[in-house]
Amino acid sequence: MRLSKLATCCAAIVAAVASIACATERADEGDNIPTAPFCEMAYTPAATSFELWSPDAERVVVRLYDQNDIVCEQEMVRAEQGFWRTTIEGDNKGLYYTFQVTIEGKELRETAGIFARALDVNGNRGAIIDMRDTDPEGWSEDSVLDVEPRNTVIYELHYRDMTAHASAGSHHPGKYLGLAERGTRSLEGLATGIDHLVELGVTHVHLLPTADFGSIDESQPTDQYNWGYEPKNYNTPEGTYSTDPATPETRIREFKTLVKALHDAGLAVVLDVVYNHTTSVENCGFELTVPGYFYRMREDGTLANGSGCGNETASEKPMMRKYMVESLEYWVKEYHIDGFRFDLMAIHDIETMNLIRTRLEALNPDVLLYGEGWAAEAPLYDEEKLAFKRYTYRMPGIGAFSDDIRNALRGTLDLSAGGFVHGVAGNKEALKFGIAGGVEHPEVEHSEAAWCQSPRQHISYVTCHDDHNLRDRLEHLSPDASESERLQMVRLAQMGVFVSQGTPFIFCGEEMYRSKLGEKNTYNLPDKYNAIDWALKSQYSELVEFHKGLIAMRKAHAAFSLGDAEAVREHLSFIENDNEAAIGFCLHNLGGIDTAKSIVVLMNGSREAVEFEIPATTYKWICDGEYVVEQGIGHIDVSSGKIVVSPITGIVLAEY
Repeated sequence: MRLSKLATCCAAIVAAVASIACATERADEGDNIPTAPFCEMAYTPAATSFELWSPDAERVVVRLYDQNDIVCEQEMVRAEQGFWRTTIEGDNKGLYYTFQVTIEGKELRETAGIFARALDVNGNRGAIIDMRDTDPEGWSEDSVLDVEPRNTVIYELHYRDMTAHASAGSHHPGKYLGLAERGTRSLEGLATGIDHLVELGVTHVHLLPTADFGSIDESQPTDQYNWGYEPKNYNTPEGTYSTDPATPETRIREFKTLVKALHDAGLAVVLDVVYNHTTSVENCGFELTVPGYFYRMREDGTLANGSGCGNETASEKPMMRKYMVESLEYWVKEYHIDGFRFDLMAIHDIETMNLIRTRLEALNPDVLLYGEGWAAEAPLYDEEKLAFKRYTYRMPGIGAFSDDIRNALRGTLDLSAGGFVHGVAGNKEALKFGIAGGVEHPEVEHSEAAWCQSPRQHISYVTCHDDHNLRDRLEHLSPDASESERLQMVRLAQMGVFVSQGTPFIFCGEEMYRSKLGEKNTYNLPDKYNAIDWALKSQYSELVEFHKGLIAMRKAHAAFSLGDAEAVREHLSFIENDNEAAIGFCLHNLGGIDTAKSIVVLMNGSREAVEFEIPATTYKWICDGEYVVEQGIGHIDVSSGKIVVSPITGIVLAEY
């Protein structure tokens, strides 16, 4: 086989050399951008076709490898719009490939290209496979999920966090298959993994970066941990989470198995994507195919660094924009992904983000899109054209994390001050802003201008993988408080998230009072700091039940997710109170919207009882600060129009 292929390659070289032009026109502007999708490798049993976009190249070679041995080396032929193409006859399945580009007489390092769909260990070579060989049983019947937007509850997790601890009961700890398992139980006999998520009632599972990243050596069996915000290849799952990273099909099949398991459980899948930077420049396909194009560069030729990771990509450039759109489309089509969270979204331009939404909604009208509306440093591009949080209203259908409600509820990132749940004054208007879902409201005077067109663009949360988790934060800021008081603060903070008109988001394990041992940035720390000890689910069972209740309450009452800015202004009114750490509001005139006529929410973060004046009528208890019954229980006569709320407590009342 090798001799036959080498002969074929040699015969092709003569014809290829004759076709190479002397000058290169970079295809990066206007009508010169190719319309055909990226397809760097196309396999059939009869032949494998290769294509690479490298408009500045004077020569491009594709090499085929059988493990470490070169099987074939073939010149590629210059084609239109900056592409180079060639075809290698025969059945090449099971081989690996690389491209090598020559520019100005200099041979760049070999690369798998920029759109490899299968990889070798550590992602330096592409793999020639038949993608249909990676489909698990029943995959053709699987599809993206249809989740009613008003019911959306996002649960962010890392593969190892959920399954690595012995108490998780996983047969494949830290792997795709570990998270895909059903029926796993803690030592106390309580559901873990997917079954726990189903019990909890969340609708979307937000997976930390899953595309191939460069920080862990996949060739060595390891328990090494990393969040994965160091992308190397954007269109293939990371091998670390595979049971066999050396076999290219395995990681793909196992990740699809996970997606199907989540879908079968009624859970939509959101991928955390990191198109704003790469793990390095010198080892990634962008710079090894079209140097200087895919990144923003300063006038002196150095790399801009809006990501804080040494480089920032240039989404405004036509081929980078095309790349991002088609990469995301590929994840939807090939892997049935239901949504995406964009890391440092403000590095990307608004035009690209809106195009992404349009193209993905054509594949799935209910696709969930949101991201971080900030950058690590100032990006090297016109600020008014970038997807900063303050411009979210210019990106309909795309949400942004709300640091407004986050900081208001639990305090600042630097731990210099607590928030509403600590009884700290000065957070009232920011909390009201968050409760209104970040839209303009006549009763909100927050210093931050309204940045949402729709309240569902407002991602309401108190913690995520970044920064201290909630328990550690509370123990640091309230060291003299009892555990009982801190648990009250947790309940009050999460209540603020779930009664807000925004889209609720929670970080894995917060519902069972997890700790990361006080560490703020655990991106590469071992399981000791990151893995969830599932014994906590039994130890803090009442807190778990409270979170389940909040989710059920939100689903049961459409008034908590009106979904329209005008409806929020019409049906949401705030209840005045002089206490700086107490806030109340009423959702009223709900006929035809909700099963309740009106809903009253009262939150007291202060350390004293607070009296509120509310509409005088008879209510049912939905939440008393410790327990939640979504449709209400018992009756409370408030004919006086006054009710007292205990310290560090939130209550919800409904009039039927």
